[in-house]
Amino acid sequence: MCMFRTAAGAAMAAVLAFGLPAAPAMAGAGAYLAGRQAIYESDFETAARYYTQALATDRDNPELMENAVLSQLALGRLDQALPVAEYMEAQGLNAQVAHMVVVGNLIAKGDFETLLARDPQVLGIGPLVDGLVAGWAHMGAGSVAQALEQFDKVAQEAGLRDFALFHKAMALASVGDFEGAEAIFSDQTAGLSVVTRRAALARIEILSQLERNDDALALLTDAFGRNTEPGLVALAERLEAGEQLPFSLVRTPRDGLAEVFFSVGRALRGEAADDYTLLYARMATYLRPDHTDAVLLSAELLDSLGQYDLAVATYKQVPKDDPDFYVAELGRAEALRRAAKPNAAIEVLEQLARSYPTLPAVQSQLGDLERQEEDYAGAVAAYDKALEHTVAEAPATWFLHYARGISHERLGNWDKAEADFREALKLNPDQPQVLNYLGYSMVEKQINLDEALEMIERAVAARPDSGYIVDSLGWVLYRLGRYDEAVGHMETAVELMPVDPVVNDHLGDVFWAVGRHREAEFQWKRALSFIDRDDSDGEADPERIRRKLEIGLDAVLAEEGSPPLTVANDGG
Repeated sequence: MCMFRTAAGAAMAAVLAFGLPAAPAMAGAGAYLAGRQAIYESDFETAARYYTQALATDRDNPELMENAVLSQLALGRLDQALPVAEYMEAQGLNAQVAHMVVVGNLIAKGDFETLLARDPQVLGIGPLVDGLVAGWAHMGAGSVAQALEQFDKVAQEAGLRDFALFHKAMALASVGDFEGAEAIFSDQTAGLSVVTRRAALARIEILSQLERNDDALALLTDAFGRNTEPGLVALAERLEAGEQLPFSLVRTPRDGLAEVFFSVGRALRGEAADDYTLLYARMATYLRPDHTDAVLLSAELLDSLGQYDLAVATYKQVPKDDPDFYVAELGRAEALRRAAKPNAAIEVLEQLARSYPTLPAVQSQLGDLERQEEDYAGAVAAYDKALEHTVAEAPATWFLHYARGISHERLGNWDKAEADFREALKLNPDQPQVLNYLGYSMVEKQINLDEALEMIERAVAARPDSGYIVDSLGWVLYRLGRYDEAVGHMETAVELMPVDPVVNDHLGDVFWAVGRHREAEFQWKRALSFIDRDDSDGEADPERIRRKLEIGLDAVLAEEGSPPLTVANDGG
């Protein structure tokens, strides 16, 4: 047996010896099944533990090894994944995730010669990654010319051109050839066709290095507009002051290799499964722990996968002095909210609001959370501050008015609520959520019913698949006494939202109004069965529904002093 196989086998044995819990391990089959279920649920911590246990009884099982490596890498623990990955390669197993881990270790060690000697046909990660890794490995080995030649070779492959040119520009900039890097960016015929956020920031730094701060500032404005992000504001101030920005995006070959995994991971987001994309983000972070964008991408993916505790821990890796610290804290608050820890989320946002009192995004998210927690007064205060510091024509301004309008409406401040809704419509005239909310509110108040009908019809035209909005249309027709017309819309709403208590209750009322009393009673019973007893703010009133079942809708309306059911005349 060769020395490599011996070393790999020893490392594998060490993992199995020291990676198990002190308690007796679950039997192999049981551990395998538990690990498989954990992988299915993206519970990487549990999966890593059980797959390691399963390997103790079946150490040469390729599936167990691959999933053990995947779980550890998804947790960001490349060092713990490495022994198994090396053992897999020593056994001649072709597993992408194992190759990725071994490549990551060689990069971390700076062993570029070994990296270049690997056969991508046998030990490859994928054509794009392998090609870009080879380019940066040549940079690490000291051959800029071979690196540039390799990037040009990758650029010839279909669909890979932008990746290759970006990394070629970064390679040139990393060795001080800012003219060459800018030539790639500025070439209108053969340059980059897609410019990402990081590419824009890199070019801004490159232009500053070329003593072209005015051009860098113009690019900053063109790429990001009148953005209030603290990092971008600080960047603009430095450029305006004449400061020469250092080139920081890629400083070393290792940074460039981290950028390979990040840029591929970013491109995969939304195109591939989140757990697969996570492996690239984790690798980028392993190679460059200060790669904030990779940290944020990892946290966002973990949040999407429902791994909220891991997401919170990952967001906390961004230090307070990082320009994007507030982004990480916003993400952490959202992960806490999704983990059913609203108080902890509010605490994070309140602290962040003290640190960033003029940042609209912080106040807006705080308002959203307080509104969800039914603290409408607190929500109004937060939205007030967000609007105070928001540019009037900013795209999100309509939503701030809409959200504040909802909060005012819930507080009983109808005049202020209506003013906010109408301002939101002035900024975004055909926004279906606003049209529906304002229209439905007027229906409930039985004011401006003709205007309400017109608004809701526009909302339905924009969102015919929204049960809430279709319900509003049926309900305004009911309020107008156009009961026969209301039936079809209410039935459609129930089809779209079959277990919603409000929609079922409304359909019951409409059925009653057209004389279909038995069907009305059936719908009211359904509505009662769907009411959440813990929802104190629900619109469906269980006591009122029970009363309708006892004495009928006409009698309930009479008890309430409400107008009786009246069919609209021919003139509407």
